Amino acid sequence: MKNFKDKVIYQIYPKSFNDTNHDGIGDLNGVTEKLDYLKKLGVDMLWLTPFFVSPQNDNGYDVANYYEIDPIYGTLDDLQRLIKEAKKREIGLMFDMVFNHTSTHHEWFKKAMAGDPYYKDFYFFKKGQNHQPPTNWESKFGGNAWEYVEAFDEYYLHLYDVTQADLNWENPNVVKEMTRILNYWLEMGITGFRFDVINVISKESFEDDFEGVGKRFYTDCKKVNDYLRELNEHSFGRCDDTITVGEMSATTIKNCVRYSKPENHELDMTFNFHHLKVDYLNKEKWTLMPFDFMELKQLFNDWQIGMQEGGGWNALFWCCHDQPRIVSRFGNDKEYHRESAKMLATALHMMRGTPYIYQGEELGMTNAYFTDLKQYRDIESINHFHILKNKGLKDEEIYAILQSKSRDNARTPMQWDNTLNAGFSDQPPWMEVNPNYLHINAAAALQDNDSIFYHYAKLIQLRKQYPVIQEGLYEPLLEDSKQVFAYLRRLESETLLVINNFYAKEVTIHLDDIEGYQLLLSNYPSQSLKKELTLRPYESCVYYRK
Repeated sequence: MKNFKDKVIYQIYPKSFNDTNHDGIGDLNGVTEKLDYLKKLGVDMLWLTPFFVSPQNDNGYDVANYYEIDPIYGTLDDLQRLIKEAKKREIGLMFDMVFNHTSTHHEWFKKAMAGDPYYKDFYFFKKGQNHQPPTNWESKFGGNAWEYVEAFDEYYLHLYDVTQADLNWENPNVVKEMTRILNYWLEMGITGFRFDVINVISKESFEDDFEGVGKRFYTDCKKVNDYLRELNEHSFGRCDDTITVGEMSATTIKNCVRYSKPENHELDMTFNFHHLKVDYLNKEKWTLMPFDFMELKQLFNDWQIGMQEGGGWNALFWCCHDQPRIVSRFGNDKEYHRESAKMLATALHMMRGTPYIYQGEELGMTNAYFTDLKQYRDIESINHFHILKNKGLKDEEIYAILQSKSRDNARTPMQWDNTLNAGFSDQPPWMEVNPNYLHINAAAALQDNDSIFYHYAKLIQLRKQYPVIQEGLYEPLLEDSKQVFAYLRRLESETLLVINNFYAKEVTIHLDDIEGYQLLLSNYPSQSLKKELTLRPYESCVYYRK
């Protein structure tokens, strides 16, 4: 039985990681160059966001060829060298597979548009009614989800950008092609796959949605499980050491149990995003509000217990290429930068699931706080600047929202040192570097034994050392506290007690069972466990007993 419960995975956004060919864009050789740094951190696998051939309308999530490397990132030889060098350091590679849609630049779609019936059936081409699209579904990027093709007098479906045509998984030839792609990369030495928005690949029914934007007709449909089982059976399921994770859009605990339950032979674990919407006013992203701590805590408790009871497995994460920096979001990146970054790391890594670290998170990289639209690169952010402007918001209000919510906060170049462009490139980078690189950078962190980096390294080490962290059951604690997130992990005679103060003010908590615990980790000078324990601002403590 494969073991992924003691593993920690590190996400790399290659475009912003490390530039070695002097063009201001990160590349695969840049990842290879930093493998020793990643080995020192202690991670087991690197998830690389897509670097396949792409027109880059959605930063590589619009794939034009699943077998070829986009020249901006390097060559197949570069990739093979990365695979080889990572393996020497016992680090695996996880590829990001975008299987819900292809770019309209893909050969399959080009052949479909040329009228080839074999490839037309790879996509959804449907007749409209009364000069209207087949359904009223909305694209995730705005507007209707159907694009008219005059040559056919039909529309094709694109749940995302108009250049991202949805694949028809009802066609067995599509499933065969996807299986072939996976097997090609498995033979190349890839040992992990992250599947992008995989729970929307099945379209259950094509009809107007008068209750929403269409999601209920294509999200978590039952055939998703059939398709995943087929991929598992004919590709990654044959390999004992392959780790798989699915990104799940607008999903539920029940469905994620189904996807990740081992006996179902689908995926190893799932991502959900509910905990990263607790600072959305009225569930709308482009707004400002303090995060709802009680809702965050409830969501963590619900997902931990629900997945545990159902036999599923969580992918644990705060940050990714699509989310703002967590220390700026739920922490305090000014007065308590170090303390809050460490606290947030502890709160997440000690839970039941497999932790993911996004590049720079281990340094406490913050939001960029850009003040000019010219500094932004993310099309979603630029579009929403104009949308909010049209709604009557003032520029300073809009910039405050972008500084809080833009995906570009995650995409600023990695901060390696305090030299030109943070050591990311010797040329002007594709996006501005965060000005705070002068004091927040990897070189400084490696020289400081009390740095955020070494705290992450310790959390990774503890996971490998203590079975209770890997396998233990999760039990909520202090559920009514409006300031503290605490929980127990239990495995046979082992107990782990994890306590996290999420705010900048002291708080005293009351504990009944304190006998026999020893302190494993804290982000402050250690204090012994007491029945009345006063936690300092953003303090986190991990206690253990056996």
